[in-house]
Amino acid sequence: MKLLRYGPRGAEKPGLLDSEGKIRDLSGHVSDITGAELTPEGLAKIAAIDPTTLPVVEGSPRYGVPIGNVGKFLAIGLNFADHAKEAGLEPPPEPIFFTKAISCLNGPNDQVMLPKGAEKGDWEVELGVVIGKRARYVEQSEALDYVAGYVLVNDVSERAFQKELGSQWDKGKGCDTFGPVGPWVVTADEVGDCQNLDMWLDLNGKRMQTGNSKTMIFGVAELIAYMSRFVTLEPGDILTTGTPPGVGEGQKPEKIFLKPGDVMTLGIEKLGEQRQEVIAWTKEGVS
Repeated sequence: MKLLRYGPRGAEKPGLLDSEGKIRDLSGHVSDITGAELTPEGLAKIAAIDPTTLPVVEGSPRYGVPIGNVGKFLAIGLNFADHAKEAGLEPPPEPIFFTKAISCLNGPNDQVMLPKGAEKGDWEVELGVVIGKRARYVEQSEALDYVAGYVLVNDVSERAFQKELGSQWDKGKGCDTFGPVGPWVVTADEVGDCQNLDMWLDLNGKRMQTGNSKTMIFGVAELIAYMSRFVTLEPGDILTTGTPPGVGEGQKPEKIFLKPGDVMTLGIEKLGEQRQEVIAWTKEGVS
């Protein structure tokens, strides 16, 4: 299944994408797509609904973040061997993880706003994992049983904030709008092998990132098992798993950073696509 949320910011409704690519309204059956709907029981309830009985949503509504009331938005750094190489760093011996602020969550096609004083805005196409069961001290051999589905994520970053203002990466990762997610959650059964998905990102129509999840240093199962030693993962939490090479900071001979007017388009096999226009900081934020 492909589960989604659509409509104006702050007033999204639950929906699903049917086999013909039409949005179907789920609000007659569930009030939202949250952790409760992403548990095995919640997914089974939705899967039992015949999509053809659901109202078709007309037009082209805005896609919101496909999960409501996200509790945690966790991220992994330097998790692709070829990305670590372009950064001039050795692959880490253990996963590096950090937190992206919940307030940075953004719809997949919403504008990305550079923060006040931004100097080095950057992009990162990533595979996001959506947790479906409480995970605490999970064995790696069982870790994928805790996955509800997968999402496309753009881990937008401000490198100067991330790397030049002390040691906390979070400063450059959690700015408003820096977490586009969606357009939908694709359930694990529909995705199949999460370690063989093509990934790409274009900037202004030029291909910048090309990769595949098979080149992860630490695979999804290992990451869930590792993270669950330190943080209890709850249904609806998002874990984004690192990016392949081609980020702006790694461009040669000169680095490339985001500026107002740029357009990022990105996608992951089976998970859909995103498009974001970059804007300068305004106190009003994005519309």
